[in-house]
Amino acid sequence: MDFIPGGVLPGIYRNCLHVLRAPALQRFLQQVNYMLNWIQVKKSVCVLMQHGTCMFSQGRKGRGSPTEYHTSCSLILKILRYPRYIYTAKTLYGDSGELIIEELLQRGHVTMSNIVKVVADRLTQTMEEGRSMDYKDVSSAFSNLVETHFVQRCPPMASAATKANEATPEAPVSIELPAPESFPDCYKVPQVTLLGRGKRQLEDPEEQSVAKKPKMESVAHGDEGIYWQVNFDRFHLHFRDQAIISAVANKLDQTSSEIVRTMLRMSEVTTSPTAAYTKPLSANEIFRSLPATYNIPRQMLDQYLSLLVDDPMDFVGKAGESGGGMYVVNLHRALTNLARATLESVVQERFGSRSARIFRLLLKKKHLEQKQVEDFAMIPAKEAKDMLYTLLSQNLVQLQEIPKTPDFAPSRTFYLYTVNQLSTARMLLQNCYKTVANLIHRRLFETSNSKRLLEKSQRIEAILASLQAGGAEPEQLTEVEEMITAPEKQQLESLRLHINKLDSAENQVDETIFLLESYIHATATSSS
Repeated sequence: MDFIPGGVLPGIYRNCLHVLRAPALQRFLQQVNYMLNWIQVKKSVCVLMQHGTCMFSQGRKGRGSPTEYHTSCSLILKILRYPRYIYTAKTLYGDSGELIIEELLQRGHVTMSNIVKVVADRLTQTMEEGRSMDYKDVSSAFSNLVETHFVQRCPPMASAATKANEATPEAPVSIELPAPESFPDCYKVPQVTLLGRGKRQLEDPEEQSVAKKPKMESVAHGDEGIYWQVNFDRFHLHFRDQAIISAVANKLDQTSSEIVRTMLRMSEVTTSPTAAYTKPLSANEIFRSLPATYNIPRQMLDQYLSLLVDDPMDFVGKAGESGGGMYVVNLHRALTNLARATLESVVQERFGSRSARIFRLLLKKKHLEQKQVEDFAMIPAKEAKDMLYTLLSQNLVQLQEIPKTPDFAPSRTFYLYTVNQLSTARMLLQNCYKTVANLIHRRLFETSNSKRLLEKSQRIEAILASLQAGGAEPEQLTEVEEMITAPEKQQLESLRLHINKLDSAENQVDETIFLLESYIHATATSSS
């Protein structure tokens, strides 16, 4: 695909947040600072659709009316989580799994044969001379990702096309793809005839195989027309399970967390993504499924299960007595407790331990008068009053009026302080998104200020890589390295350290975002 100016895609994102008709795309060109033609805009829309962030539908007047485009904000925000998806795939399935997920995220959707070749070539490039990666090994990693539902087939276009043909002016039909799980072959790996090993890139740029522009081949592999994409929901379930396991380990011990991990692993396929509990598991099944490295006697397992059931965090519940006892993991309850701990941590970091004590007290007691807060929290009246008003001004605490008489006279009205955990979580979620935006702007500012130095460093690194590949002498390499002065090296090191801190902070904020979003979604699911 030809080069598309960097400002085009963000501009189309902003304008497609509201439904945008096809003729309006051309008028949109007048709102940006780039001289673009109609072909470039169409290519930009194709890129968005390739990644699933832009959808189209028939016009409101039915067949013959201009096509309308709109974007999915939730999918766009998932871009912040791409590094975490890749790292998770590397942790679970090694380098092959990491590169498979990376390629899928970069391309949006791709065939299995295509991605196996690209990943095998990339892995071969990192191996020693004379060694290469077999296509079968990469295919096995791809099959494992599909088997565990981390990768899924893209929905077929046939059903959408049928709906479009049936549309009428009175009832226009949206040309949106169905959910991948709605058809039976979503996680069925096709029989791919792919034999060979990965190839190294040639030194001649014209002969190099560029990953983003795969060459068209006439050889059929048996999976033509079958495209695959990343299953973000499955990754999110894994993140949720890991958060629960980590919380159990911090609250109790490593053995308790391993028992919960085993329960989650046993029920990860049989439990619905929106379920409040896992499927009930007997103590006998849990005992047989524990890792061999954990030599836990059956009696000790029963004691740990009783400890988990009696714990106030309520991560594990008991659902029956058959099979030595039936146990479930309280998924929604666990998310509620994790979100609550996050809110308490935020209050403590911003306003101190005494304010956090008041906040926890209100979460536990639900409604309290100011005098009751002073007594229960054991804080002097003046300090408690100031802290309550500070929390109230930040919308972390709400004030509820309960009148004794219809006239709402202050002397005959109860003023109760309370905490609405759901609304507070939504407010904190918005603040987290603002924090991420500030971090991104700061990173762009830092890199733009050192743009020339970074470009110089990249040119020198490219020259060094070319000389090393050509077997240059050490004196030549040293001479090229000295093109960057000592102050410039120090400035580069300081910049990289600062950028790494910003990236790390962004990842940490995204973990909080994921936890709050999961809690809000679980609460909405439970109420519906």
